[in-house]
Amino acid sequence: MRLALAASLLFALSASGIAAAAFVQFRTPSGNIGCAFSSPPASLRCDILSGLKPRPPKPQGCRLDSGFGYSLGPTGRARVVCAGDTAVDRRAKALRYGRTWSRGGLACTSRVAGLRCTNRSGHGFSLSRLRSYRF
Repeated sequence: MRLALAASLLFALSASGIAAAAFVQFRTPSGNIGCAFSSPPASLRCDILSGLKPRPPKPQGCRLDSGFGYSLGPTGRARVVCAGDTAVDRRAKALRYGRTWSRGGLACTSRVAGLRCTNRSGHGFSLSRLRSYRF
């Protein structure tokens, strides 16, 4: 019943011209890095359990936790995450080393050394146990 309801809702939304929402999670094989993609609008957030190194300053006005991840849209620079939760889900599907995930103008490549994500503007971030940075 739930499956039929979800299918009919998606059909109704697509027939009406309203884009259906998407939510996808993935992680690196080590489980230290996890990402969550949502759309619309397209947005990607990746957190690293071992923390960003070096730890960036807390975003202005942030009253929650920071220093553990970045968020990125299809254009523009990556931002330091300010949140009370995590994007790491150890049950999420692993993005095997050497593989690339892409959707909504965003792409992430998993390597043994860490995860690198970019957007269509060429901005992005790199996460690893040794060093994390935005570009």
